[in-house]
Amino acid sequence: MSRPEYSAPPEIFYNADEAAKYTTNTRMIKIQHELAARCLELLNLPEDQPSLILDVGCGSGLSGEYLTLAGHQWIGFDISQDMLDVAHGRGCEGDVYCQDMGAGVHFKPGTFDGVISVSVLQWLCNQDKAAHNPRARMKHFFTTLYSCMSHGARAVFQFYPDSPKQIEMLTTAAMKAGFTGGVVIDYPNSARAKKVFLCLFAGVAARMPRGKSDEMEAQVAAKFTKTARQRGKKGKKGSKTRDWVLQKKERRRKQLGSGEVPKDTRFTARKRKDKF
Repeated sequence: MSRPEYSAPPEIFYNADEAAKYTTNTRMIKIQHELAARCLELLNLPEDQPSLILDVGCGSGLSGEYLTLAGHQWIGFDISQDMLDVAHGRGCEGDVYCQDMGAGVHFKPGTFDGVISVSVLQWLCNQDKAAHNPRARMKHFFTTLYSCMSHGARAVFQFYPDSPKQIEMLTTAAMKAGFTGGVVIDYPNSARAKKVFLCLFAGVAARMPRGKSDEMEAQVAAKFTKTARQRGKKGKKGSKTRDWVLQKKERRRKQLGSGEVPKDTRFTARKRKDKF
């Protein structure tokens, strides 16, 4: 299956038919929400404090919809007018406008508390027009983005790199623009679940967040399994004590009569050796 960015320029590929999928395809909507949630987690914004977030390549407003649910305000832009029409039709609460990210981000300095982007950044690596120079467009995008972020803010880009070279190009361009940070990879050993994030910091050298891994999931699952197994053992051990057996026999005597239940002896509830 051909990658979308190699099929046509984004403003052509994301036409009315393609944009309509973002209102009818429940799987696509679910994935967009999950990716937006992960980007928001990596932003590490202050809890219980609304922030102003920029959504780069906001499309039909699905990621912005999650930001609204999380209590944040947001502004988004996208190069596809058809996708933005869907966003307006869905009644998204963010302000959206049509813009090519390679043309730069033009806001006052320090405007945004955070930046997210879902499945968009790889488009910057393409030369869709003769006048487009990918490296120059990357430089202009990251430089203007840096200037409109508040000091210490983060930008998290989930994207689908075609090769390690694309990751290097994008990371290098961001670092030259003044950002610090790097790449975070979730589930690196999984072909289906693997997700790549470029996590950038404006004006600070913060500690890089950790990516999720199959080993972490396995450890959590093993922990719960072990706890359940131990709980089960404790229950079985308690149910076979001498006191428990005596109490049960006493209840049976009251129900059936003392003659119907064997008498208590020193051998009652005694653990017998296994027979082979």
